Amino acid sequence: MSDTITDSSPRGLGEMPPVARGNRMSVEEIAQRLNVGRLAVYAMLEQGIMPGIRLGRRWIVTRHAYEQWERTCGMRGEPLLGPQTEVTVLN
Repeated sequence: MSDTITDSSPRGLGEMPPVARGNRMSVEEIAQRLNVGRLAVYAMLEQGIMPGIRLGRRWIVTRHAYEQWERTCGMRGEPLLGPQTEVTVLN
């Protein structure tokens, strides 16, 4: 009897190899981390609030992009209002 476990299940076209699976996050995993429902995650992806790439009907969210978004509270690197201009008030 061997202690090793082998995966003998056939892989379909939609399944990713185990190595690639760790680099991406599922909508369910994101929903659990944010304590929201799946539909809220889809809405954030659709609105561009959360980083993701849409491929057909699927959303691809890389773990790195999500964790960076989570660390920065969703703030983008560039200012949202554009460059700040100095204003001089004359009396």
